[in-house]
Amino acid sequence: MLLTFVRTIFLYIIVLIVMRFMGKREIGQLQPFELAISIMIADLATIPMAEPGIPITNGIIPILGLLVMHLFISVLNLKSLKTRELICGKPAILIYRGKIMEKTMKKERFTINELEERLRGNNVFNIGDVEYAILETSGQVSVILKPDKRTTIPEDFQIMPEYEGISYDLVVDGKIMKENLKKLEKNYLWLTKQVEPFGIKPEEALIATIDGKGNFFCQAKNK
Repeated sequence: MLLTFVRTIFLYIIVLIVMRFMGKREIGQLQPFELAISIMIADLATIPMAEPGIPITNGIIPILGLLVMHLFISVLNLKSLKTRELICGKPAILIYRGKIMEKTMKKERFTINELEERLRGNNVFNIGDVEYAILETSGQVSVILKPDKRTTIPEDFQIMPEYEGISYDLVVDGKIMKENLKKLEKNYLWLTKQVEPFGIKPEEALIATIDGKGNFFCQAKNK
């Protein structure tokens, strides 16, 4: 039992490292070859986990082989457009200038109901509002609305908003984010002064953030 537990933990760590090397994309954004490799890695890891009699290297070596294969294909995709099209395919236009492309839908084995479902996933509830719908190689559907249905932006009114920048976490669950303080050219003393109005010390904050305009937010941890 203990051996099985240790082998499982070790294989989990190996798979985690391998998946980390494969990148940060979500499952829905994986290319077909990435999804295939992910499934195979999961299968290979379960064999030595379930069977203590099988050497653990029988799982690790093929997993590392798949990682090498993944990196090799990724490099090919970066260097060759033809290879990229062969392995990943091409995006397909499902709706073109407001018209549903029936031939493309049939070719991609995409039903109207599936299209409507994907549109709802993009917060589009009327198919008549769509100018273009593109089926990406990852399987996701990108949507471009008709001009009169798009959300307005400040540029439409010739307004130039102020630069906002990004927010920085200064304290998370009582832990001070020293790297972020360094980026802002601030120190612990400055942080202490910022949280003083809240009646706490930095270490007593659940969260403390500051945005690009200098607005400070803080909430104390429950005692």
